[in-house]
Amino acid sequence: MSSVKTDRRQKIKWSIRSKVSGTPERPRLSVFRSNTAIYAQLIDDTKGVTLAAASTTGLGLKGVKVDNSKEVGKKIAEIASEKGIEACVFDRNGYLYHGNIKALAEGAREGGLKF
Repeated sequence: MSSVKTDRRQKIKWSIRSKVSGTPERPRLSVFRSNTAIYAQLIDDTKGVTLAAASTTGLGLKGVKVDNSKEVGKKIAEIASEKGIEACVFDRNGYLYHGNIKALAEGAREGGLKF
């Protein structure tokens, strides 16, 4: 059984995904936030492969906090630069651009990724 909140997020997600697509030169930076962790992936939608990934669990951080989200953003930018990726398109995945999602994006920008 789904709630009104998840249905609303799903509609926003579909709307974003109809406009945003990742390429090998500019992959899609997709963000997922759960109650316990935050995850970020760089995805090439033409081939359907994940090029890079980072998460709070992968970094050994506890909880979804703004500081932890920023660290995940910096880590995904570091991994991207190692693979020669300089720019991406941001997919907030239906979440509001606020708090943890915003912190992750700012961390990625500080790390050198261009949106």
